[in-house]
Amino acid sequence: MDMENTTYVIGHVNPDTDSIASAIGYAWLLRERDEINAIAARAGTMNPQTTWVLKQLDMEPPQLLTDVSPRFESVVRRMDTTEPNQILREAWDIASRTGGVAPLVNQEGTPYGLITGLTLFSFLADLVGPHPKRQEMRIAELLEMPSHEAADTGVPQFKSGTRIRDAINRILREERNYFFVVDENNKYIGISRQRDILNPPRVNVVLVDHNEREQAVGALDEADLVEIIDHHRLGNPGTREPINFSTEVVGSTSTIISERIEEAGFSAPPEIAAVLLSGVVSDTLLLTSPTTTDRDHKAAERLGRWAFSWDSSLKGETVESFGEDVLKAGAGLSTRDPEEIVTTDLKTYHSGGMEFGIAQAEVTDLMQVNKHLQELEDALEELLERQNLDFTMLMVTDVVRGSSRLIIINPPPTFDGLPYPTQSDGTRLAEGVVSRKKQLLPVVLSLLEGIE
Repeated sequence: MDMENTTYVIGHVNPDTDSIASAIGYAWLLRERDEINAIAARAGTMNPQTTWVLKQLDMEPPQLLTDVSPRFESVVRRMDTTEPNQILREAWDIASRTGGVAPLVNQEGTPYGLITGLTLFSFLADLVGPHPKRQEMRIAELLEMPSHEAADTGVPQFKSGTRIRDAINRILREERNYFFVVDENNKYIGISRQRDILNPPRVNVVLVDHNEREQAVGALDEADLVEIIDHHRLGNPGTREPINFSTEVVGSTSTIISERIEEAGFSAPPEIAAVLLSGVVSDTLLLTSPTTTDRDHKAAERLGRWAFSWDSSLKGETVESFGEDVLKAGAGLSTRDPEEIVTTDLKTYHSGGMEFGIAQAEVTDLMQVNKHLQELEDALEELLERQNLDFTMLMVTDVVRGSSRLIIINPPPTFDGLPYPTQSDGTRLAEGVVSRKKQLLPVVLSLLEGIE
């Protein structure tokens, strides 16, 4: 994975369909409009709905990128090599072209050692020493000796995918200036210099569908955050320089991306348009969620026009028919493991001195909760302990009838004020509540923060 000169467009951890779709769409736009080497990425495992969408469109998932910490692959130089048994003259020739370094690599591709100016001097000092006859040896004779006799065989090796920060203490303890970089099979890739390792290139990152550090890809502080496109509340991380930052009052980030594509004078290819449409449909529950705006309706019409065009594999579909299939693909509890259900679409928050998580799952009938309630409660309990949270909540949303049931583990005392009646099984019924962002979260935050 070559991070250098690359801009990664990435959504939040536990990505939903809008997060994946907006990353794919905006990476495409950056390549087309700005000729930027932009790559769509994801910070976690995709949910069943997104997996279904990409499979229907015959699209590959975005690259998995769990953190953006620089790796050794970003500072490697593939220098020419020679074998240990070849004469020193060959290594000398390589060193004269590389600035004084000649890697020795075995026939099977594994590193043997490194020849540098220091190792050559040590070799000559040991070979010649105080002996007058040896001091009369000609350079030509020395260069005919085997290269391995002048090599440092203790040079540390690092896998190309290893994070530099995980090895930095060892690098600083070493007196060497050069290190081997190898692949997963310990085969030679190249050489890294200490000065490059201590100052690695930073990857450019565009965040979509979120702006809170807690939900962002790992090691964000080791990258250059260049832009944020979102439709959620503010909680943005600090940046080293001013950046483009837009958070819009719309139902999905995919809506914003579709607008930018149109503003640039482009029409998205059918598969890009369809994946963006799935993002709009998913986040707005097919334009029925309270978060839906006129801009979302226009985006759906626009994306449908591009997605279902004459040259599309989806020709003949409509926004409604395609959207219903998208929602069905993400609904249901029976086919998924409880741990997957409570973590796939999980977002964590901090408010009122508490750390908590709210997950959301979609069903076509809230009665499904009855069959799986105990195992879902157990999964939420495990999540609470594993992530050291104060409380956890699962919002099970009926995408057909537009209501939700809330399963809450370790609720704080202030939750007595929740305006959702408690059912006989301990869950709470939130009639008409389908949006975590616009309907549920504001109520939770107001209770935790003591806001009337």
